[in-house]
Amino acid sequence: MLCSGATRSALHWPATAAGFLAVGLAATPLRGEAAREEVLFWHFWGGRDRPVVEGVVQRFNDSQRRYRVRALAMPGNNLDLKFFLSVAGGDPPDLVNQDDPIIADWASRGALTPLDALAPAAEVDAVGQWLYPVARELASYDGRLYALPNGLDVRALYYNKTWLDELGIDPPRTLEELDALAEAVAPAGASTLERVGFLPNPKRFWEWSIVFGGRFADQQAAAPAGLVTADCRENLAALRWMAAYSRRYGADRVASFRSGDQALTGSSFPLLAGRRYAAIMDGQWRVRDIAEARASARAAGKPFDEYGVVPLPPPVGGRRLAGRVKGNFFIVPRGARQAAGAWAFMKFWAGFGGRADANAAEAARACAAGGWIPVSQFVTDRPEFQAFLSERPLFGDFVRLAASKNQRATPSLPVASFYDREMGAAAQDVMYRGADPLARLELAAERVRRRVRAATARRDEDVRTNP
Repeated sequence: MLCSGATRSALHWPATAAGFLAVGLAATPLRGEAAREEVLFWHFWGGRDRPVVEGVVQRFNDSQRRYRVRALAMPGNNLDLKFFLSVAGGDPPDLVNQDDPIIADWASRGALTPLDALAPAAEVDAVGQWLYPVARELASYDGRLYALPNGLDVRALYYNKTWLDELGIDPPRTLEELDALAEAVAPAGASTLERVGFLPNPKRFWEWSIVFGGRFADQQAAAPAGLVTADCRENLAALRWMAAYSRRYGADRVASFRSGDQALTGSSFPLLAGRRYAAIMDGQWRVRDIAEARASARAAGKPFDEYGVVPLPPPVGGRRLAGRVKGNFFIVPRGARQAAGAWAFMKFWAGFGGRADANAAEAARACAAGGWIPVSQFVTDRPEFQAFLSERPLFGDFVRLAASKNQRATPSLPVASFYDREMGAAAQDVMYRGADPLARLELAAERVRRRVRAATARRDEDVRTNP
């Protein structure tokens, strides 16, 4: 722990690393309030979400006099490199907020502090009971909690209600109805592809596989060949269904249409782009986009389509109310100097503990401001969050989905991030390049299994070296 009044630079890299990391990451050390203990907090938030994060930090700092959190935005793709260099150099941040499936990987390398090393066992057990089951699954590795989630992300099917009403089509509740909507808006063999009823996104293969009844890991398996189930028949069925859209319209045209989404200005929600899509899969944060677009249209006196949300439509024999849950979570690096302050801030933001449920009220405000699903029913039930749901009823559909037993977190594997990328790459090869679904899934599965074997060998070597 730092002595009273001490501060440290935001990054203090080993000499070998300092030369190739971006300069300017260090923030100005705090002045005054010498009695406070500084908590250095790295996060990835930017854009319109960054003020939300800064607001939570400010409210925490104002709520007590022992700690002062200093937030440092670390956007970009090099957060993992910066993290491991800081841990190796003995000067990590005290707290990190992440949203990639890295908990098992980083914990297996000994880079994270488990929660039971931060707080009494009874308190950690209480946290586990307080979290939604899927949030607890998201934060766990090898039977221990290594993270405290502060917001969940769930995906569902948004649809243009006004457009569907004009077509005389009900919102799709089954996969067959979703395919029928796609055909009604863009029939197979059309000369151009300017608007679609629906188009699968290869980046969302994982979500559709769960809806089809698939799974990606058998945690009871003793060997990598059984542990990794990427090529199971349900996953294959999902990928073949996605590939059918490429056959219907042509792989090149599908790829071209999808790349057109990237040309939309700003962070525009493609569903709002002039009836480009009648339905699209996306997360609960898009409810804010719809509300802002509606308000802007009304202020300008322009007409505005209305939108709805339904769960991802399953095939016959598939899973209802299903999908993949991701989220934002706090982790404490090994060697953090102010772990106690980090734990206090984590609980404040997530909503656990606090006198008279003060933390839950603060978490409810943060989730409403950021468009995040609470990680506990106690936060969801707070009047601050219920008031938000009354203003944004579409958001409530996602909150209810988060409680479904068919919403699954990414398997807690040390290769989870690599696994995630491999599945997306396989789906892209199938949809855009005409690869055979079975052969491509088998290739991806074998690549992941090789990574699992390598991770297992590394862990066994660490155990032998450091018994």
